[in-house]
Parts: sequence; structure tokens; C-alpha cells
Amino acid sequence: MNAFENETLRTISARRSIRQFAEMPVSDDVVAKVLDAANCAPSAHNQQSWRFIVVRNEKKQALAELVVDKSSVFPRPVAAILRMAARSITNAPVLIAVVNSGELIDHGMELFKIGKDLGKDFFRTMEIQSSAAAVQNLLLAATSMGLASVWLGILFLLKDEVRAFLGEEKGEFMAVIPVGYPLREANEPRKKPLAYVVKNIG
Repeated sequence: MNAFENETLRTISARRSIRQFAEMPVSDDVVAKVLDAANCAPSAHNQQSWRFIVVRNEKKQALAELVVDKSSVFPRPVAAILRMAARSITNAPVLIAVVNSGELIDHGMELFKIGKDLGKDFFRTMEIQSSAAAVQNLLLAATSMGLASVWLGILFLLKDEVRAFLGEEKGEFMAVIPVGYPLREANEPRKKPLAYVVKNIG
């Protein structure tokens, strides 16, 4: 059997990081379906300690301008990638930002009664893992609906500024994902063969 002969595996194989979008709106209904898929992701202790913030219109452009403005304090290679991210933000009809709430950290520290430093690091890591699973669900759901998307990880360098911009007083910024319809078909990225990334023991 071919590895991609079912719908789920075909969607995983088809997912691409796409940074240029067609001038077509994405409806609220479509955004809600993508967010519902993200919200179905596994999360530590089922806390779902994530927040999804949908950004459009003037607020979206203001975020792009913030990224360009802050890029000037970084070395040239980083500044160039930040400016490229700003172009994707401007070009996409809608952004979905993800912020961790910190609720899992509070819940876990109370439940497990472990040392402050160890506990905070442990539960923060679990929040990051949970949100990463939610973002992957989001990206795959978007792909399955004919949408393009890209995870702008570089914005983590501006995590405090972006979180404040999004109106989240506490927690930790995780991701901004521009979403829209692709301007053109993306090339398949080259992946390392499994032999290079899989280790069998026992």
C-alpha cells in the first residue's frame, strides 16, 4: 500500500509553508473550522491553556509595521527574515496568533507540589508542546480546506512586544500564522530520508 493512500496522510504530505496569498477573503466560517481543529489538539492535563487571536484589517497591518520597526535592532540576516515575515502578514487576509495562558503552569504547580524552578520549566515546556500540537492541527486543517499557511517562528524574537500588541497581559506568545488562499502552487520541500532521522534500539 502506498504510504499516502488515505486522506490524512495525503494532507500531511501536501502541507507546505506558503508566504504569498491570493487577494481572496477567508470567511469567518472557514476560520472557525480551522480553529476548531486546532482546539482538538492534545494538551497536557487537557488544560487547553492556549488562546487563539484572529487578526484582520488595520490591526493586521499595524502588526506588520511593528515587526518592521523592531527588525532594525537585529543583525542583518535576522532583520531580513523579520521583514519577510512582515510581508506575509501584510499579504495574508487573516492571521491567527497563538498565546499560552500560563494556566497549565499554575495548575501543575498546585497539583504536583514540586520545586518552583523545576516545576515552572516542566509545565512551561508542556504548554509549548500542547500549543505546537494545536498549531500543527491548524496547519493541516488549513491544507485540507485548500488554504495556504505558514508558521512565522521568527516572531518569537519579539514575543513580549507581540503579546502586548495582541492585548494579552500575561502568558507567553507562541506563534503567528498567516492564512489565506495560495497565490501559486508551492514546490515540495526536500526532506531527509528516514534512514538519517530514525534510530532503532532494542
